[in-house]
Parts: sequence; structure tokens; C-alpha cells
Amino acid sequence: MAAMLLKVGFIAALMAGCVLPSCAVEQKTRGSGEPQSPNKNTDRDIKVRKNYITANDRRPEAATPRKKVVKAGRERVSPGLRDDTSCTRLGGICRPGRYICQGRFLKDKCSGAKGRQCCMPVGAWSVLCAGHHNNRVRACDTHGCGAFNAKRVNSLHKAVDLVCDDYGIINAPFTGSLAGPVTRKDPSGNQYDGVKLLSDVHCVKIFNIRPYRYLGPVAQGDALGYLLPLQERFPGITSHLELQMCDGADPSPFI
Repeated sequence: MAAMLLKVGFIAALMAGCVLPSCAVEQKTRGSGEPQSPNKNTDRDIKVRKNYITANDRRPEAATPRKKVVKAGRERVSPGLRDDTSCTRLGGICRPGRYICQGRFLKDKCSGAKGRQCCMPVGAWSVLCAGHHNNRVRACDTHGCGAFNAKRVNSLHKAVDLVCDDYGIINAPFTGSLAGPVTRKDPSGNQYDGVKLLSDVHCVKIFNIRPYRYLGPVAQGDALGYLLPLQERFPGITSHLELQMCDGADPSPFI
């Protein structure tokens, strides 16, 4: 019995001596193939990323599309289109300036092309001299003629003389506002006094009258004053007032 136990122990010891070296070899083989610790892997990943970023920094950045910038500078603002109402409410008609206007063209009253102008009709004003049926232009007498552009001593007559009675009432030819006294002198030194009357369309100076007032609104046909006599200074002259447009134009189409 003892001999058998001794024999079994010897066999077990012999087997243990063979198994342990093989396990050590296997363990060594496994150890060489196992991955590194997580800390080492993290350090390696950081280094790889750093190198990747450094390499990318050396590359030129992709050009981003640039928006086209339009230099505005000083923009030209085109004026808004005008309306023909400015002309029609005054009784005019908008038409190209190349056509004949029996009255007078007014600028900047019509829409559309620049050549379109407002044509005001003839006879738009009322009679200035009370007691007369029409505005009669002074004919030629010993002291000259009363028509527009009539020859004077050293110039042309840039007004129209309308026949009136001495001290006769002078009425407003159109609705507007009185804009103060006016005065003019002829080459001989004679002075003529009067008043200025203006509206949205017209502006006139009426000489050789004594106004009732110099400022304020007036309606067409209202009394402005009375005619001053000329016979004392110019014997034989036809009594008249002098009607002059503020811009020197011919007032004949309106009277």
C-alpha cells in the first residue's frame, strides 16, 4: 500500500514539472500579443492628433467664395415721376414742347419725358381795367407804342401797356397773393410804382397804379387799386397801366 502511494506521488510530481514550463511559455506568448495599457494608447492618440493638426496647419486653407461687393459710391437718385395734375388743375394741357402752344408753356408741371410741358390756354386772365370789356393794348401815340417788344429809345419794351381810364379801378387778373410794392425807372428818370401779384403759375408786376394794399391773398377780379394819371408828365399819352411778367416773358397770350 505504501509503495503504491509513493508511486502515485512520483507520477504527479513528474506531470507538474512538465505542465508549469508550458504554462509559462504560453503566458509569455500571450503577453507579447496583448495591447498596451489604456494610458499608453491615450498618449499615442494625442500625439497622432497633434501631428495631424500640425500637418494641416501647413496646408493652405480652402478659399471660401467671396461675395461680390458693389461699390455704391454716390448713388444717383432719380427723381420720382411727376403727375400731370399740376398742369391740369391750372387749366393747362401737357404736350411735347415741339408743338405750338397758343398760350404759354410752363416747365416742371408734367410727367414723363423732359420735353413734355404744360401749355396754358389763351385768355386765362380776366380784364384788369374796370369798365372795359377786354384788355386792349395801347396803340402807338406821340410817346411810343404799348406792345411787347416795342422799340423804345435805347431798348425794347419788355411789358404790355393796357388802356385804362385815369383813376379807374384795377382788378386782379388771376387769383394769387400780393407780394409787396415794385418800382421801376425809365431812361429819362421817371419813376413808376405798383405792386407784385403772384400765384403757383404766374408772377406779374403792375405799374402805374396806387394799390389799396401790398400784401395778402386776392381772388380773380378783386380790386387792387386805381390807375395814376400820366397826362401831367406826358401830355397826349394814352392813359394805361404797365403789365410786366416777373421773368420778362410776353404776357400777351394771357390777356
